[in-house]
Amino acid sequence: MAIAEVTIIPIGTGSTSLSSYVADLQRVLAEQPGITYELTSMSTIIEGDISDVLAAIAVLHETPFANGAQRVSTSVKIDDRRDRASSSKQKLQSVREKLQ
Repeated sequence: MAIAEVTIIPIGTGSTSLSSYVADLQRVLAEQPGITYELTSMSTIIEGDISDVLAAIAVLHETPFANGAQRVSTSVKIDDRRDRASSSKQKLQSVREKLQ
């Protein structure tokens, strides 16, 4: 399973507030098949098969354009582990166990 951290920034929106764009992105993300996701204060974590994750990212990148943005900057980090099952939750749990 692939885990991706995605940050999408519409540029030239006329405002420093981006929360309405983020809300739109979350609505679109909820409709994407084959993935799970978690909104954080700085990005969104998307998990699923790599093809589903990349398809969701492509749709997300286009969303601000559909909502009037003239420029969009998208940053993506992907952790694609194939030797065993992995998830964001499992990665956090592994670190917590080592802290005890």
